[in-house]
This record gives sequence, structure tokens and C-alpha cells, in this order.
Amino acid sequence: MSKLPDHTSVASKATELTALLLLLALLVVLLTELPTEVFSPASKSFFFAIGVVGAWRYSWWFVQALRSVWYNRRIFPRLRAAADAAGAVAKPSELYVLCTSFRLDQDVTYQVYNALVREVRDYGVPTTLFASLADRTDVDIINHVMEENGWPANLEIRYMFQKGDGKRSAMAEVLRAISRRAPAPDALLVFMDGDILLEPDTLSRSLSFFQSNEDLGALTTNNSAIVNGGDATKEWYDLRYAQRHLVMSSLSVSRRLLVLTGRYSVFRADMAVHPSFIELVENDHVEHWRFGKFKFLSGDDKSTWYWLLKNGWRMLYLPDVFVSGFEELPDRRRFFKSTTDLMRRWYGNMLRTSGRAIALGPRPMGMFTWWSLVDQRLSMWTTLIGPMVAILVTLFVRPSFIFAYALWILFTRGISTLILAWQRGRFSLLWIPLIYYNQVFGALLKTYVSFRFNRQKWSRQGISAGEPSDPVAVSRQRRMGHVLHGFFVAVMLYVLLLATGVLQPPDRTAMAILQGPAPSEAQASSEAPGTGTANRWMAMTLADGSPSGSVRLPPERLKLDEGLLEIVATTDRMRTERLAGAAGGRTTTLDISPTLASHIRDADGRPLDGRGLATCSASPGCALVLDDRTVTLVDLNIRVQPGRS
Repeated sequence: MSKLPDHTSVASKATELTALLLLLALLVVLLTELPTEVFSPASKSFFFAIGVVGAWRYSWWFVQALRSVWYNRRIFPRLRAAADAAGAVAKPSELYVLCTSFRLDQDVTYQVYNALVREVRDYGVPTTLFASLADRTDVDIINHVMEENGWPANLEIRYMFQKGDGKRSAMAEVLRAISRRAPAPDALLVFMDGDILLEPDTLSRSLSFFQSNEDLGALTTNNSAIVNGGDATKEWYDLRYAQRHLVMSSLSVSRRLLVLTGRYSVFRADMAVHPSFIELVENDHVEHWRFGKFKFLSGDDKSTWYWLLKNGWRMLYLPDVFVSGFEELPDRRRFFKSTTDLMRRWYGNMLRTSGRAIALGPRPMGMFTWWSLVDQRLSMWTTLIGPMVAILVTLFVRPSFIFAYALWILFTRGISTLILAWQRGRFSLLWIPLIYYNQVFGALLKTYVSFRFNRQKWSRQGISAGEPSDPVAVSRQRRMGHVLHGFFVAVMLYVLLLATGVLQPPDRTAMAILQGPAPSEAQASSEAPGTGTANRWMAMTLADGSPSGSVRLPPERLKLDEGLLEIVATTDRMRTERLAGAAGGRTTTLDISPTLASHIRDADGRPLDGRGLATCSASPGCALVLDDRTVTLVDLNIRVQPGRS
């Protein structure tokens, strides 16, 4: 495993110690307060939801992890050896660099261009650097860098100023300028952002892969972060890069990726100046049945990736080459809002592009890459099943389930953290809650964006796009998005209510009650008022019961007959195991017919003989025998009605 750059931002030891103490305290509370009832058979719906669905999700994640290990330990070392051998023999005849900046801190601009100029000088290949800038003060900084480095003879700098309408138009202008230079067939083009610091030997250790892989269209590298922010922000960025490393490594086994990041990616120049490539970068758009046609604002890395994918080019990820980004949240004081804004933009870019990539089918990319795209769409819903089921079961079945779910979170995210730490080369306890935050809140954001992905915003440049110019059309689109989103969430919630048993669908007992009494019940009702109604009420009570299996009857006189047996016979489910009489000195009496009396056993296990009043005490009580099902009767009286002639 390659060593992270020394300037990678990580949380302080004091923060890590605090996190350790809090997690240990939480674990002690959960283990001491966890009731044994959460492992009862009644908990099966809960464990089905978090167990079966969780097994599916984590089995896919472990497949990714195993492929990542295989790539880093077996496949990539061979690729690295071949690239180093090829790079020692030959280099590209020329190199182009496209670096885009938008009103960055001057110190950041200096460090970025100083590292870039040194890399180009040391690499020794004739290089043209196109600096796409928004501020003329950046020109003075770059000229100062060039002067400090002796104006390298192999480096030519061209300045191009952005229009202020986004990164895409600036990139397209540079690509057209490069195309007019007619780059050599083996020329390479580096795309990088103006806040990315190239580590030493980045060019020599990455460009050589094009010499040893003729079908390689583009590559990208590992990332680290130099964060201006608190400890949680530092670990949030490093966790994202650790997760990115795992997925990128896994996908590289198939020689395909799911994105070519704009931070630092290298392309074949003759491919990048193709008219269709430039057109897609500048004017990429989507045709949607509800939103119509709208252009993409950001996400140029998704457009370049899609062009390569559609045209059958291979892609590669280099895990042993790092570039470091100067990262800062849009608002350092508001972690939640800032991460929400960033994730909303990232997920919007993903959703706007993945649909058309999925439509290409497995042929141009392979089954694994294609299914990874499909899984991105599925995971935003399946990730929400666990939390939703935990909330439903906690509120409506057993409050203690929340303890079991919390233990499940600690266990699964702890294992995930260990695997990520093993591959990343470092460990942080903050990753455990941050993984859960990224997964669950990220899934909520994805579902939100999926119904509104035409709404785009770039916080740094303060521009937005995607919605119609007509306010009425905007309002109509937004209302429809709310309706569709609410409908999908409602359907999902309804299915989970049924799956957890919180809500039961109408069965034959309920339908019989709705349809009214059967003829035999109607006759019984005419002779004994209230009997038919009591039969239906008792049947429903036996069927639905309560989570504990015990039901306490009201202090009333209930008239029951064989109609109860007919209704119960049509019911597949009977949850009630114990019927108890009213509490507080009050009395519950069951007036039953002789036929029903034959199904009741007294404390000695004998059928009732119909004489006098039978009392079912708390111990041992009586029993109502219904085929192979038995219900215990306690603290109530039973009177057998006189037989009808």
C-alpha cells in the first residue's frame, strides 16, 4: 500500500481519543440495556429487513473490496512494472496541460503552479500549459513561478480567461485551441483543477501507462486532501477518498471506471480534440420526459467519462500515484449544510449521466461495470430500508429494537471502517459515524435529487441552471417532483409496514366482518342480541392480538356461539395466546353456546358440562381449543347458555 502524502489532513489525537471514549460509552450502554426480547421470534420482521437486505448490500460491498485487493495486490503490480519499463524507453512527443481556476486563494494558486511547473520541467517533454483563469492577478503569480523556476525551456504557457458561465465553456475553448495545433498521435492531455497539488514524479509515474497500454483512453489517480476546516471535515474528505480508492480499484479490474475526476486525469490528446468530444464537454445535455431538454452545468468529468465509455476506450486507476486537493467546505461553520450542497451537486451529476450509460447495456463496458451503474440507482432506496424498519418497529412493535439496530450499525460500520483503513493505510474512529452519515443521508439526498435533477447549482461560481425561464413552468415542475417523490416514498413505506407486521392487509376475517354476519350468525343474533357482533369482535381480537400475545378483555358480558368457530376457521393467522378478564376487581363473563362449550377445557382439562358458572382463575386457568391452536383463558367467568330446541 502506497504511503499517503505527509500533508494529508487528519483529525487530531484529542479528537480521536474523544471519539473512542464516546463509542465505548455507547457500546456499554447498548450491551447493558439491550433486552433479550429483541431476539424473540416476534422480531423476525426486523431481522429480515436489516439482515437479508443488509446481507445483499454488504455482499456486494465485499465483492468490491475483494476485487480491490486483487487489483492492488495482483493486477496493478504487473501493470506498474510494464509501465515503468515502457517509460524508461520512450515518452510522449508532446504534452498538453489544461488547468482551470476560478478565484482561488493566491497562496493555493502559487503552490499548485509551482508544483506543476517543476513536474513539467523535470519530465522534460515539450509541454504547452493552458491556464484557464478568471482573474488577471493569477497571471502575475504564474509568471513569478516561472521566473523562480528559470523559465523552463520545454514549457510554453498560454493564458485564457473564462467567460464566467461555468467550467465547460472554458474547457471547450482550450480544447479547440489544442486541436488547431494538430497534436501528435502520441500526445497526451492532462486535465486538472487549479486547486490540485501534483506530488513529486506524478507525470513520470502516470504518463508511462499510455506507452504500455495502446487501448488505454484515460486514467486517473489516487487523491488526498489538504483541508481548511475542522477535524470532522478533514476526516469526511479522507473517508470519501478511501471509499473512492476501494471502488476505483475494484472497477479497474474490468478496465473501466465510473468517473474520470477533473482533479487530475490524463487523456490521449487526439481523442480529446475530437469534435464530438469537445461538443459533449461544452454542450452536454439530457432529454427528459418531464424536464425537457436542459444543459449540464457541472460534471464535465462525467461527460468525458461517458464519451470514452460509449466509444469503447479503456480506463485505469493508479492507486500508487497521489495528487492532493486544497479542500474547503462552502461554509466552514456549517458542516451539515455545506456537505449537503456538495453531495447534492455530486449526486446530481451522477444521476444525470448514469441513466444514459445504463441504456448502453453491458456490451461496451462489461457486466460488472454495467451492474455497478444499476446498483447506484438501487442502493439509494435499499439503504433506507434498515433505518425505516428500525423506526417503524421501534414505534409500533418493540421500543427495544432501537438498541439492536444501534449495535448493528456499530458492528457493520466498524467492519467497513477496518477494511477501508487497511486499504487506505490509516484509521480514524470518526469514520464509523461518518460512513453512516454518508450512506443514509446520502441516500436521502439521492432520492430527493432523482426527482429534481434538472436543478443545478455551482456554489463556488454562484451560478445555477436547468430550470425553465417561465416561473409558471418552474412551479409546475417542482410540484410534480414533490408529488412523484411523495408517491414513491409512500409506496415504500406501505410495503415496509406490511413486511414488518405493523400494518396487516385485509384477510378473510376482516372481509367477513365488512360483509356482515353469515346466515347462521344472523339467526343467532335474532335469538340472542349482540351474539353475531361479539363473534366477529372476538375473532378479530384472536387474529390481531398484541405484540405480547396477551389480550385483556373489557368488563362486559360477551355472548358467543359456534359462529365464532366458523369465522376463526377462515383465519390463517391467530396471534393471541392468552385472554385475560378485566382488571381492578371488575368481571368479564363469556356467555357461550353448548357447541362452543365443547371446545373449552376447565382447569382439570375436562370439557365444560354446562352446569352453573365456571370460573377460570389465574392458575392454571381454562383453555379454548381451536383445532391445533389453544388460547389460555384466565381471570374470567364462563356461563353456558341453555340448549336451543
